[in-house]
Amino acid sequence: MTLHADARSVLGGWDAPDDGQEELRRSYVEHLDAHADGMWRTCMPGHLTASAAIISSDGSRVALVLHRIHRMWLQTGGHCEAGDRTLGGAALREAVEESGIAGLTLLPRPVRLDRHSVPCGGGSFHLDVQYAALAPAEALLVRDPDESEGLGWFPVGELPEPTDDSVRDLVGAAAAAVRSRLPRGAAQCP
Repeated sequence: MTLHADARSVLGGWDAPDDGQEELRRSYVEHLDAHADGMWRTCMPGHLTASAAIISSDGSRVALVLHRIHRMWLQTGGHCEAGDRTLGGAALREAVEESGIAGLTLLPRPVRLDRHSVPCGGGSFHLDVQYAALAPAEALLVRDPDESEGLGWFPVGELPEPTDDSVRDLVGAAAAAVRSRLPRGAAQCP
């Protein structure tokens, strides 16, 4: 299966949590149907990307990177690469590369979608497919200086500034997805 076919399958079978996310899901599928190269940064006017919010094993904290260009605290993620076999695999690769955290486990289904404008190719948009990545209890942060200016763990309800609503929405959805997997009463955050 190609990366394009995997993305089409993932998005085709994803149950969106609300009407706005369903509208995005449909537009992503339409984009893939219209663009055989829709997974690659060369696809204009936009292309799919994959990202992940890295959530602590108890669901209470998130690891964010201080983006070196945008100077904002963001989730890990980025463009798909030729070696990526699956959309989830691309999100996990980016999370490991940018955080340096070994032993991350990607939850099997996306938690959100986000479309945003970017300067790629003189101006386009990213159709970001956002996952939750579960960090092992003993996770340590090892920042890649080529990817970010900083990296840190933050309480999911107290994100650093500057960030944006997309990150806040993703962190909330990712933390809820991780907490839903914990035994009853084990979650540490509200």
